[in-house]
Amino acid sequence: MAAFDPDAPLPGAPDPWAGSEMPVRREGPPYAMTEMIAAEPALAERLLRRLPGDPALGRVADAIRAAASSDKPIIATGCGTSEHAAMVVAELLTEALEITIWPMQALEVARRPPRDGVLVAVSHEGGTWATNEALKAAGAAGSTTALITVSDRSPAAALADHVLATGEQDQSWCHTVGYLSPVIVAAALAGALRGAPIDPVVARALLEAAGHEPTAEAAAAGLVGSARLLIVGSGIDYPAARELALKIEEGARLPASALQLETIRHGHLGAADERTGLVVVLTDAEGWGETVIERSRAVLRSAADLGMPAAALIGADLGDDIPIALTTAGRMSVPLAGALPHLVTSAFATAIPLQLLAERLARARGKNPDTIGRDDPRQAAAAEA
Repeated sequence: MAAFDPDAPLPGAPDPWAGSEMPVRREGPPYAMTEMIAAEPALAERLLRRLPGDPALGRVADAIRAAASSDKPIIATGCGTSEHAAMVVAELLTEALEITIWPMQALEVARRPPRDGVLVAVSHEGGTWATNEALKAAGAAGSTTALITVSDRSPAAALADHVLATGEQDQSWCHTVGYLSPVIVAAALAGALRGAPIDPVVARALLEAAGHEPTAEAAAAGLVGSARLLIVGSGIDYPAARELALKIEEGARLPASALQLETIRHGHLGAADERTGLVVVLTDAEGWGETVIERSRAVLRSAADLGMPAAALIGADLGDDIPIALTTAGRMSVPLAGALPHLVTSAFATAIPLQLLAERLARARGKNPDTIGRDDPRQAAAAEA
């Protein structure tokens, strides 16, 4: 097998379009997921260089501006990893427009589509049934539909008014590129709305700085003995927490649940003990400052009282605010980029640490993350049921 080049463009969707097949099973690392994580900094730079010249970016920005000026609904949607990316889309557009953009799960959009507004859908390959139903329903309700996806040849692309194509497809089923790519597009779209494009070189440097493997390995070692994990975050850290939980469940096959930072303190710790691990994602404390920091400390103190191993993905500017003694399973520092908007920095810089943690947990548990368990016939049957 030829050596993987993390700087080279990834393959696009098949032509003619077809859904991906399960990756070839590798007996050990590096997995395809490992390679996809390594590819993300260069991918981000390529996308951010290309997107400002894509006419679709301007058309989607214009549609969003028009809906916002008319008080029409603007919704972001997706399923699985794409839903978590859609949550980031909503956060970044909310900041750019200074109005609330709502994320909704795709099936709920199909049930209650926005009328005469804008739907921004995320679907990595473009074949997800519920997302396609949401696009159909929103279009029928008079909304403009936009799609963030790999290819303009997919079933979803045929349903959307505008397609923002990333052009490069994740080669693992434990999606990493499939998460970061739409986050990059969301940042470019928010930049277009603000009239301030995202610097591709700064974005790449930030992502390269975020890929610190030793701290991911240490945190994985501290959490691997857990029977399940609870992962918490607030603001833009909550989509990251959701994505981390999904990556751990499908990649490492370890039960994991994501909760809002405050929600965990309202009953969920009743079932937690020393076999329950905790991960706190804390980078988005700028708006609320000490409130979010103190609530994070409180959750970690609760975990300590229960004997729970606890780890943190923590902003480089916040490390001194969280005592080392409260993160017994380790911490991963999330870097900063002063040249980027703070929320964009958080969205970009949490991606690789959370992915590395999930990948290293998969290694520690002897699991191949690429197949997301579907090399087990029961899991394959369950996925198709």
